[in-house]
Amino acid sequence: MANLKDIQRQIKSVSNTQKTTRAMKLVSTAKLRRAEELAKRSRLYAAKMNQVIAEIAGRIKCNKVGGIDNRCFIKIENPKMVDIVFVTADKGLCGGFNIQTIKATKKLIAQYQEQKVKVRLRGIGKKGIEFFKYNEVELFDEVTNLSSKPDKIRSDDFIKASIEDYKDGKIDGIHIIYNGYKNMITQELHVNQVLPVDTDQFDCSQAKESILDIEAQDEEHMLDSLVSKYVEYNMYYALIDSVAAEHSARMQAMDTATNNAKEMVKGLKVKYNKARQAAITTELIEIISGVESMK
Repeated sequence: MANLKDIQRQIKSVSNTQKTTRAMKLVSTAKLRRAEELAKRSRLYAAKMNQVIAEIAGRIKCNKVGGIDNRCFIKIENPKMVDIVFVTADKGLCGGFNIQTIKATKKLIAQYQEQKVKVRLRGIGKKGIEFFKYNEVELFDEVTNLSSKPDKIRSDDFIKASIEDYKDGKIDGIHIIYNGYKNMITQELHVNQVLPVDTDQFDCSQAKESILDIEAQDEEHMLDSLVSKYVEYNMYYALIDSVAAEHSARMQAMDTATNNAKEMVKGLKVKYNKARQAAITTELIEIISGVESMK
């Protein structure tokens, strides 16, 4: 029969865990509200920036004007080296949030390795960095305390080296992988190629209707500047979107943990009552047996 003190100790331990997970859920809920609002506002700007870049790329492709020699708009058929940037959380206790990003990163690395393409892995977030280091995967660059507190200046500094290396021909592509916010209960994995700019999705029949006016004499540095801002903001938006998704995932994970702890306490109390009932019954039997033996 289970010891009553041991069961009481278990009940107290699980109850304390339940209080902790409930508090973490409330904290994540409060943080999510702020992060969600920022993500929604940033999404509008990111979408408009991507729309402008896609339209410029399409006009270049269809009309063969304005920056046709710009490397950022040219599809590279046989890449030799690419940069993969992943974004994970600095903390755990958020369900499968980090592992989804890690799996997508591993998959993309494997695809490039099959094509004999070298990969430079750049990591943001302690959890992803620790995973790849533990598995002896070399990281070209890494940074922590950025995914939990997105900062535009630090984000720009981190991705700027990749942009310059791409323009200089040292690498042939840049990918950003992160788990983004879709709604309160759903996260959405993103595997985005930001360079070279994809022109395949642009319909040339719409080129004449475009409000953009791109001339052949457009200065190279203007396109370079625009592309840099496009990649930098995509990196920053990935961090904003990721931190909102992280709080959403942690809120769900802590809610599930709180409910599981509640059910466990309920089961332990039933176990305690049964053990207590058995102990009382045993004591009564011993008393009755003692009385009978004295007759």
